[in-house]
Amino acid sequence: MIPAWLISNLLWLGLLLLLASVLAGSGLLAGLGWAIFGCYWIGQPVHFLGQEDYFNAALTMAAAIICFYLALRIWATEGWSRAYAWASYAAAICGIIYYPFAQIEPLRTGLISITALITAEAMAALSIPAYLESWNIIALNGRTVEIVLACTAIESIALFAGVILSVDAPLSRKLLAVTASTSIIYILNIIRNGFVLMAYGWDWFGQDSFFFAHSVVAKAGSALALLAVAYLVLLILPELASVMDELLIEMRHPRGESA
Repeated sequence: MIPAWLISNLLWLGLLLLLASVLAGSGLLAGLGWAIFGCYWIGQPVHFLGQEDYFNAALTMAAAIICFYLALRIWATEGWSRAYAWASYAAAICGIIYYPFAQIEPLRTGLISITALITAEAMAALSIPAYLESWNIIALNGRTVEIVLACTAIESIALFAGVILSVDAPLSRKLLAVTASTSIIYILNIIRNGFVLMAYGWDWFGQDSFFFAHSVVAKAGSALALLAVAYLVLLILPELASVMDELLIEMRHPRGESA
């Protein structure tokens, strides 16, 4: 039987293994880290399905499959490749940025409250009669929306920062890419929060206004926005495209395996 403390700390354990794998150049440790990440993500779709969030349910299932696939490919590789080292390093940095906000209460509530405040003040600046009803609840036209960690864009910010900072490129361009991508993501996320609140508060889409605005329009808009930000990052850091191509090739045909 797996101890409860181990289940609750799967992400931290996987993160430590990935960090150790980069420092030691160990494919065995990296494979274990990715496999543990896969075990964590495989349990998340049920949570999102319970909230009728099919987009994130599919996303977390895909994340689990990718993690397990990476673990198997790394274990099947003869030696420790640069591409797998980069992927493990990137995942480790993402975790270092994201997990403290996900698991440390003061950090989580602080980020949520700041995002709620900025969203409410941005709407007030546009003469939209929204206001903070509580530290994480914004009201409009008698209806309220709760700001949770997913509404802060910390996941996307951590993803882009980890991928960018792990690339072997001049520090000045990496900092430019991080600043540009994270700033754009956060600003667009504030706009997204405001859109969902207005659509729900003013009943733009009828009885299912919140679901349609949040889980359909906002999800699709976020996906397109992230693609645009990714393109901008690739323009600033062409080295990223190179290492990503190398990783895809390595995943399809590990060294020692015929094409």
